[in-house]
Amino acid sequence: MKKVIEVKNLTKKYKELKAVNGLSFDVYENEILGLLGPNGSGKSTTINCLLSLLNFDEGKIEILGKEMTPDLYEIKRKIGVVFQEVAVFDELTVYENIDYFCGLYIENKEKRKKYVKDALQLVKLEEFLNFKPKQLSGGLLRRLNIACGIAHKPEIIFLDEPTVAVDPQSRNNILDGIKKLRKDGATIIYTTHYMEEVELICDRIIILDKGKVIAEGTKEELKELTGIEEKVTIEINDLNESHIEEIYKLPNVKTVEYEGEKLVITYGKGKNNFSKLLDYLKKEEIYYNKIYSERPTLNDVFLELTGKELRD
Repeated sequence: MKKVIEVKNLTKKYKELKAVNGLSFDVYENEILGLLGPNGSGKSTTINCLLSLLNFDEGKIEILGKEMTPDLYEIKRKIGVVFQEVAVFDELTVYENIDYFCGLYIENKEKRKKYVKDALQLVKLEEFLNFKPKQLSGGLLRRLNIACGIAHKPEIIFLDEPTVAVDPQSRNNILDGIKKLRKDGATIIYTTHYMEEVELICDRIIILDKGKVIAEGTKEELKELTGIEEKVTIEINDLNESHIEEIYKLPNVKTVEYEGEKLVITYGKGKNNFSKLLDYLKKEEIYYNKIYSERPTLNDVFLELTGKELRD
C-alpha cells in the first residue's frame, strides 16, 4: 500500500519531559487509522507536529512524499482537520460557515458551491442552512464542525474526538459519514477514547504511551497481544474472599475482579473454561443472576497494555 504519512524517530521535548520519544509509524492511503493512548501519551503533541503547528527536536515527517514544513502550503491544502474544540463563527449561518472554510481552499465559486452542498449532505444539515451555531444542538454543532473541516475534499483528514458529548443518533451519523469519507478516497487519522468506535470503523490501530508506540495492528492482532482468550462476566451476590481465591486457581484463569456484585474473569488459551467455572459454582452452591462469555474487547486490550491507573 502507498504511504501517505511517514514518521521517523520523532522526538518533542518540553524541558526535561519527552512528550514524544523516538516515535516512528506510517499511515497508508485510504485507511482509517486509530491513534489511541491515555491522557498524556503524546497523541496531541504528535498530531500538532504532523501538522507543523509545533516544532520538534528530532526526527522526520513526510506527508504525500514531501518533508512537512510550516510553509508547505501545497500539502496543507490537501489536509483537513477537525479538532475536539468546536471552531466556527457564531455570527455566520451553517451554510456561511461551511462556505467560508471551504473558500480558504477552493476559489472557484461553482466548484465551492458543489463542495458545500456535498458537505451538508454528508453530515445531514440540509434543513439547517440558515441556522446560526447558537441555535444548534450539541450533535448538530459537532456535525457542522466536521463539515467545515472536510468541505474542501482533503486527501488526508485528522479527526480529534469528533463524537464527544453527542447523543447516540448524532454519533451514528458521524461514524457513517467518516466511513463514507474513506469510501470516497480519504485517508483518516482518528483519535478517540471511545474504544467501541475504534472497533467499528478503524482498519488499523496504534496505541501510544509515554510518547512511544506500545502496540500496532488490526483490532484482532491487538487482541492476540494480551493473551486473553475469553472474558466471563457474572452477576453474583455474597461472594467471599475464599471463593475468589478458589476461582483464581481454576485452569487458565488470568485475572479475577469482583466489585459491585459483578465478577469478571479473564482466561488465557485453554479448553472448557466456561464449563469448569459452572461446575465450581454448582459444587459450592453459589447462585448467580446472569452469566455470559465473550471475546475480549478493544477496551480490555487498551487497559491491559496501558494499565488501569488514572491519568491526569
